[in-house]
Amino acid sequence: MSQQPQPSHERRSFFTRLNAGAASLAAFAVGGVALAKEKSPASARFEPAHHEKDDWLDKLPGKHRLIFDTTSAQGVADALLFTNNFLRVNKTEYGVDNKDLAVVIVVRHRSTPFGYNDAMWAKYGAPFAGRAQFVDPKTKQPPTGNVYAHGEALSLETFSKLGVQLAVCANASRAYATGAAEATGASVDAVFAEITSNLVVPTARMVPAGIITVTRAQEKGYSLVTT
Repeated sequence: MSQQPQPSHERRSFFTRLNAGAASLAAFAVGGVALAKEKSPASARFEPAHHEKDDWLDKLPGKHRLIFDTTSAQGVADALLFTNNFLRVNKTEYGVDNKDLAVVIVVRHRSTPFGYNDAMWAKYGAPFAGRAQFVDPKTKQPPTGNVYAHGEALSLETFSKLGVQLAVCANASRAYATGAAEATGASVDAVFAEITSNLVVPTARMVPAGIITVTRAQEKGYSLVTT
């Protein structure tokens, strides 16, 4: 039996629905492309901004990069211990020399005054120790020298000679200068200039803020150890 031709109004209805569906699919596709374009900037690889004050972190030679974030006296002691392990095991087990390791120790918050030399501790030891909440473990008194400065092993002096860098927080140093100025009657600016000019080792450097150096270093590929 032959099929009867469909009425013209049914054919028009069918084609109307077909065209509407095609238009919807086209709109969906265009919308998807637009959405993808909107999302693409967010999925782009993050690139940190460049600041000349942080360029020294890139200039340190090394096949591996490590930064210690210290905020207390014990944190400095632990950083020295772990630095020793890092240097020693890289050399004995991996054949990587000290000169091929970029290591930075940051002293900030309560570890900041350990970035100053013995002369500054002899002069301002009591206010330093008070703010740092630290006493000499041997005498139980405020130190009159930097207890982490010297020694044949596990000292800032020793590791400085091996290429380890020390970054001292200027922001916290201002607070220590304020405490020392109040204790001695000197001006804050004078004490600040004095302590920041008397760092514990020749290779130590003042940085605007220790927390910024810690974060900038991570952006530059340094592994972080917090002590």
